Amino acid sequence: MELVVASDHAGFILKNLVVSHLMAKGWIVKDLGVDHPRDKADYPDYALPLARSVAAGEYEMGILVCGTGTGMALAANRVIGARAANCPNEYLARMARAHNNANILTLGQRVLGDGLALGIVDTFLATPFDGGRHQARLDKIYLDKINIDQIP
Repeated sequence: MELVVASDHAGFILKNLVVSHLMAKGWIVKDLGVDHPRDKADYPDYALPLARSVAAGEYEMGILVCGTGTGMALAANRVIGARAANCPNEYLARMARAHNNANILTLGQRVLGDGLALGIVDTFLATPFDGGRHQARLDKIYLDKINIDQIP
């Protein structure tokens, strides 16, 4: 599988660690930047292109890294079809995939240790979506798929 990753300056070191980890496991990884930690960058400038590429089906999943993971998740979730989850532990990564069919993982370099972050990545990528009742719940999120009057 081919993945896409990106970070702002605050997530550069962890992003590179994740890329190396995934490539060592045989993943094909497209890195959208930043290319240097001194390249000051606004997280939406990296989250939005990545989210658009995942939502368009160019990549099955993406990983975004910033200082806390929150900014990247907020920006990515503005794109219809992007389901970004900020996961600070492996349990939440598993649930984000199994119950929410998250297709973008966001991580915070300032709040996660390296080993934990890589465990979260591995868990996220290894967990399948359960479907069923969870899909029906996801369908309620997308206003372009349902009539707004159907929302309680």
